[in-house]
Amino acid sequence: MAISKVGVFTSGGDSPGMNAAIRAVVRACIYHKLDVYGIYHGYDGMIAGEIELLTGRSVSNIIHRGGTILKSARSKEFMTEAGRKKAFNNLKKHQIDAVVAIGGDGTFTGANIFAKEFNIPIIGLPGTIDNDLNGTDYTIGYDTAVNTAALAIDKIRDTASSHNRLFFIEVMGRHSGQIAIRCAIAAGAEAVMIPEVPMDIDELVAVLEMGANKKSSSLVVVAEGGKTGQSIDIAKEVHERFAHYDTKVTILGHTQRGGTPTVNDRVLSSRLGVAAVEGLLKGKQGCMVGIVNNKIKFTPFEKAITKVNNLDKELLRIAEILSV
Repeated sequence: MAISKVGVFTSGGDSPGMNAAIRAVVRACIYHKLDVYGIYHGYDGMIAGEIELLTGRSVSNIIHRGGTILKSARSKEFMTEAGRKKAFNNLKKHQIDAVVAIGGDGTFTGANIFAKEFNIPIIGLPGTIDNDLNGTDYTIGYDTAVNTAALAIDKIRDTASSHNRLFFIEVMGRHSGQIAIRCAIAAGAEAVMIPEVPMDIDELVAVLEMGANKKSSSLVVVAEGGKTGQSIDIAKEVHERFAHYDTKVTILGHTQRGGTPTVNDRVLSSRLGVAAVEGLLKGKQGCMVGIVNNKIKFTPFEKAITKVNNLDKELLRIAEILSV
């Protein structure tokens, strides 16, 4: 099937670099003489018909901006067959032949069902700060989120060392410790708690006791989805055993989603956006485009969302060595 009109949207949690990805898709379409339509508010906007033609001017001066100019949402209606039918009819109304979906596992789960039901070519771009999709070494927004978190932790260390404090810093990662492990190494944390490798309170206390007489402060980085519990609960339990420490908790939260994307995220987004459009023109569909070993790779949606990008065990080993 010849493609002449492409739709692009962002869905799920926003991530820094999404605007750079939108820009790349739009400009790649224009370069290849395709019309490109922006779909606002994700699947909800597709159902509501919030679709408009984009031009080169539409994406001027956005490569450096966080968030997404197309807005984002999570759609319950799209989970129904009737909702997906409405969405398809709106695409047909604008004669859209193919779609580029920018998001994470929820976005790709919906795209996979939608593509099969209506036989419409869809390629996904991995837009999630969690870096937890199979088929790409890094996801759009991950590098920025790690840098944002690490800079915040650097500032926390200043006050921690001034007051002999034990700080627990919670970063995002409900099912993934990718942000936490890199932040822990980059910021010189004494311990890191992640979902993939649970650490119980006794183990954590042993690590902290080992450095108690050597260091003026201690930092523990906690992924929000750790199996030991949330940072506030962990801090309370540890404080009972380390009463001499002034124990504090900082939850970085959604600051990690915002801000200017790093150069790495801008370049990644640009490469993937161009690859998605050119992949559609070559007949690729039902897959996510990523970069593995610095080469473009297309991975079927089913594999991208069911096999989580494994945590680098070498990073865990390094974090343990450097915590002494």
